[in-house]
Amino acid sequence: MFENQPKGLFALALANTGERFGYYTMLAVFALFLRANYGLSAGMAGTIYSSFLMLVYFFPLIGGIMADKFGFGKMVTTGIVIMFLGYLLLSIPLGGDVTALVVMLAALLLIGFGTGLFKGNLQVMVGDLYNDPKYADKRDAGFSIFYMAINIGALFAPTAAIKIKEWAETSLGYSSNDAYHFSFAVACASLILSIAIYYLFRSTFRHTEGGKKKADKAQAAAAEPELTKEETKQRIVALCLVFAVVIFFWMAFHQNGLSLTYFADEFTDHTVEGVQSMAFDVWNLVLIIFIVYAGFALFQSKTQKGRGIAAAIIIVAVGLLVWKYTQLQGELGIKAPIFQQFNPFYVVALTPVSMAIFGYLSAKGKEPSAPRKIAYGMIVAAAAYALMAFGSMGLPLPQTTMGADGEPVALHVADVTPNLLIGTYLILTFGELLLSPMGISFVSKVAPPKYKGMMMGGWFVATAIGNQLVVVGGLLWGAVPLWVCWSVFLVICLVAAVFMFAMMKRLEKVC
Repeated sequence: MFENQPKGLFALALANTGERFGYYTMLAVFALFLRANYGLSAGMAGTIYSSFLMLVYFFPLIGGIMADKFGFGKMVTTGIVIMFLGYLLLSIPLGGDVTALVVMLAALLLIGFGTGLFKGNLQVMVGDLYNDPKYADKRDAGFSIFYMAINIGALFAPTAAIKIKEWAETSLGYSSNDAYHFSFAVACASLILSIAIYYLFRSTFRHTEGGKKKADKAQAAAAEPELTKEETKQRIVALCLVFAVVIFFWMAFHQNGLSLTYFADEFTDHTVEGVQSMAFDVWNLVLIIFIVYAGFALFQSKTQKGRGIAAAIIIVAVGLLVWKYTQLQGELGIKAPIFQQFNPFYVVALTPVSMAIFGYLSAKGKEPSAPRKIAYGMIVAAAAYALMAFGSMGLPLPQTTMGADGEPVALHVADVTPNLLIGTYLILTFGELLLSPMGISFVSKVAPPKYKGMMMGGWFVATAIGNQLVVVGGLLWGAVPLWVCWSVFLVICLVAAVFMFAMMKRLEKVC
């Protein structure tokens, strides 16, 4: 899995892991923070949340255009600095008045713009590592590894967000609302780690940073063939068709931070016990990941020593899980943001499984094309919302009451088993693994050389539009029965899949 990959991949992946850890720590509690700190309705909080996500994924278009002119490396480092300033501003507790709201919005703007300079351009640099012919056939696997690294950061984020908030409340005496800002401050520290990794290992990927120097342009021209105007047009049209479809995937997928978090807060049982409670300890999930990877190493290792080490890891990890089970006592209280750890856990744990399946199909000459994988991903996402719709049948509408400060407070009105959300995140993750890393790989492969930054930015603009449409979940929340809310996303994903299959010949022509 990790063999024969360019060294620069691991450096860029780790730099991105740090940045994503901070981002998802902030995002895990952001929607709840908006409602608690400013007394916003579910719809208004959803509007701000989705608009922020839109900015985060729209600005990579601008960042890509700037990088095509000034260089990818320069934009990446500039983006980290701007993001740091935004997170620093967001981490200052200013209360819940209008001034605090304006400062918060300014911080979101800085974070969005900084991410726009950083995120897409870093991924272009990853793609350019595979312009070397000896790495060309490793591109999809490389992006799967890169995507897995992103989710390692996201895996620990919900636990970090909750723990740091609780520490600020109990140890430092901050109010519940002010304590949220300590979760946001985690992002500042993670960005320092990211920039340190970037510069420590820069020598492994410096050749992908680009710039205005003639030598850089000559090297790029020599590495990639010139396309005719017709070929360029065909590729851009194909990419735009893919962009149109992924809009609706992200609209559905990123409900994890909005309507699915509302569901976790208001409709899901807040206590678990026994084996089920072990799923809410992130370190148990880490042990399972070790077991999965060691299991693959056990069968794939070429040496007896390697197989022995893998077997030892499995035995120790299983032993620790058994011991932790024996230490369980009574019920465990859980909070809504913790559910967001399951998606990154599934991504990290299932990536080697996904790569093994597609590796086997590739060896047989039957691996689906990237566009076909994306279409399958939309069908899988529809299945996830079919499960939510079925599990929500008969549940009441969300309810609110007036708090002591005169602001509306959401009520907990049902105790649905946490397994519903856990299962939904599992299915959504299967869809994500089919769509996201394959889509990014497709863009890096198909984008005309002159427009690489812009086309990668286009992928993020599609994501941005989808993220803006996440607000639909907030607007439907409380306005229609829950099963109707989830059915909206089910139908949208199915329609997008049908469109993708209808365009398949045109898309596969440029692969």
